[in-house]
Amino acid sequence: MGRCSKREKREGEGEGEGHRGGVLPKRIILVRHGESEGNLDPAAYDTTPDPKIQLTEQGLAQARAAGARIRHVIGSESPNGNWRVYFYVSPYARTRSTLREIGRAFSKKRVIGVREECRIREQDFGNFQAQDRMNVIKETRHRFGRFFYRFPEGESAADVFDRVSSFLESLWRDVDMNRLHHDPSDDLNLIIVSHGLASRVFLMKWFKWTVEQFELLNNFGNCEFRVIQLGSGGEYSLAVHHNDDELLEWGLSPDMVADQKWRALSNKGDTNGPCSWYFDSFFDNLPDSDDENVDKLDETNCVSS
Repeated sequence: MGRCSKREKREGEGEGEGHRGGVLPKRIILVRHGESEGNLDPAAYDTTPDPKIQLTEQGLAQARAAGARIRHVIGSESPNGNWRVYFYVSPYARTRSTLREIGRAFSKKRVIGVREECRIREQDFGNFQAQDRMNVIKETRHRFGRFFYRFPEGESAADVFDRVSSFLESLWRDVDMNRLHHDPSDDLNLIIVSHGLASRVFLMKWFKWTVEQFELLNNFGNCEFRVIQLGSGGEYSLAVHHNDDELLEWGLSPDMVADQKWRALSNKGDTNGPCSWYFDSFFDNLPDSDDENVDKLDETNCVSS
């Protein structure tokens, strides 16, 4: 299998050559909002702008439960009690409400701060969404491909990828320059309360997954979360906290799962043998070395050109 260079992998993660020594977060936790009125009844979008769609009572309860689970994840793995959280939240009503309920699980001393971040908002589907028309549009998207299909008067997942990538660069500048005012003696946990697609493209950007791999991914359930955590050797991975069955259920291929498991245990500076999509997906049957046949082929090509 092909190998990924460490430099290639670090470019998307913000902790490579451009990292100036700020304390790396121990975890980045991506949370989808709780059940919304639009999840319960898509006709809500006919008359209510997407950013104003509210959580249902079930969604509020899901968010409170998610807060308790997230606090347990953080607290149970920080036995000395030295940990803090910083929140980023989409400006939509349902994500802000989800954040409020999640926040009930934390005391003021645990929360460094919170920032509303427009770049992690929901994919733009256009303005008011007549459901008969949206059903036809979504069927077209299914045939076209989720990543590149652009909703009329709205966005494609590729557009969301661009703005989420910009957000990720800003996030690392926040860490590098200690704009979060984080005490380096505490474990830093970044919690991003966002939407299903924005969270999936965040993972795509972070782990440098291909478009084909993105198309495999299943959406987060309401108030489901994914924990990207530093492994023992300094690499971030989903496999530190999550098991193989979870990763496969979320749509990761066996190769992607193998890469996550490698990351959980690898040391900085290593290269990743199982990371085949960086090489084998783009080249067919390249030889392992420059043998005589390859040299002769080179000479033939040079003469013919």
